[in-house]
Amino acid sequence: MRKLKALIYKDTLLLLRDFPGLAMMFLMPLALVVLMAYLQDSTFNSINEHKIPLLILNQDRDSLGDAIERSVSQAGIFEVDSLENGQPLTIESLERAVARGDYQIGIVIPQNTTESIRSRVRQSVMGAFGGEADTIISSDSISIFVDPTTKNSFKSTILSSIREYAASLQTDFVLREVVLEVNTVVPVPIGDIDIPKDMVLLKEQYARLDQGRIIPNSVQHNVPAWGMFAVFFIVISLAGNIIKEREDGSFTRLLTMPCPSWLYLVAKAIVYLVVCLLQLTLMFLMGIYVLPRLGLPSLALGQSISALVLMSISASLAAIGYGIAIGKVATSNQQASVFGAISVVIMAAVGGVWIPVFVMPEVMQIVSHISPLNWGLSGFYDIFVRDGGLESVWPESCTLLLFAALCLGVALYYGRRKSIR
Repeated sequence: MRKLKALIYKDTLLLLRDFPGLAMMFLMPLALVVLMAYLQDSTFNSINEHKIPLLILNQDRDSLGDAIERSVSQAGIFEVDSLENGQPLTIESLERAVARGDYQIGIVIPQNTTESIRSRVRQSVMGAFGGEADTIISSDSISIFVDPTTKNSFKSTILSSIREYAASLQTDFVLREVVLEVNTVVPVPIGDIDIPKDMVLLKEQYARLDQGRIIPNSVQHNVPAWGMFAVFFIVISLAGNIIKEREDGSFTRLLTMPCPSWLYLVAKAIVYLVVCLLQLTLMFLMGIYVLPRLGLPSLALGQSISALVLMSISASLAAIGYGIAIGKVATSNQQASVFGAISVVIMAAVGGVWIPVFVMPEVMQIVSHISPLNWGLSGFYDIFVRDGGLESVWPESCTLLLFAALCLGVALYYGRRKSIR
């Protein structure tokens, strides 16, 4: 235990002596979160021409419902499905499928949608002829559920496309119904027919799991995304310290101590684990207290603090393992810095930190699944956006810990290989 304390003290001193690097490690990610959250809150980007997974439940089974389903299928930007794993849909199962992220959009067309519009058209036509209209059949509005991890800019673009289709269909359908109703009446001069606007109502909402309480916003998306980016950027400092010890001979002197080489790595991991957890804590506190003062929403931490702690530790250990592996494999400080910085930026881009995965080309969507930043981001989204608990983040957490163990294995292998030489 005394040896471990001495090693931890040594690594802490190395970290504190690099004050500019330490300041950059904390200040740059914080500034990045403020900037990206503030810009994205009011900026809308256009979506690429990649098909968006869409789940539709047509309970109307009449002219308008069939026309909407057919139009969405033929739009060219949606990949439409009307079954979930081959099973018939319900409203609840559709919302859960969208909330889990299996589909980006879910549309529910309720019963009597077509008949409700027909009765309203009939009332307008009969009113123009001075007759009595039938009682209007009530119908619920068409519900559109959106995956809660969808960023606001892409959500607005997707929904605007759906509104265009709905408005076009509504106009064509209502005009056809007016012609049919007028043709059933004696052809005499009539006044203007007042056709009510917005007969087809669209109700937009984020899909939620059974007990989800969090409303997604730019802060809920950006804080975990850039938090993961900041945590992985410690690889530059960590790898640099390992190489510095090797070049100035201090690592050789450490090997003369009566302790195993793995204990040296454990001590370094403990010090940087504290740094990573401090980084994430600062990110979360800024989301809760600082961003609301800029007019942005406040960060909601979700229902499970234990899940948040587990994901924070898992993501931190994955970044630490990656940094140690780079430090052991790289032969110079410059090599480690360049490779570490570029590789983290690439993993962030591929992992969905900047561009949502669902708008990437199909090949890149497959590649994104091998990025540890994608695993961490998915886990944090389960907490911050889907309001999930421990069971939700367990797969991502285990994957990150496995990645950390693999990196440490690589580091030990290269360490022994270089010591033999």
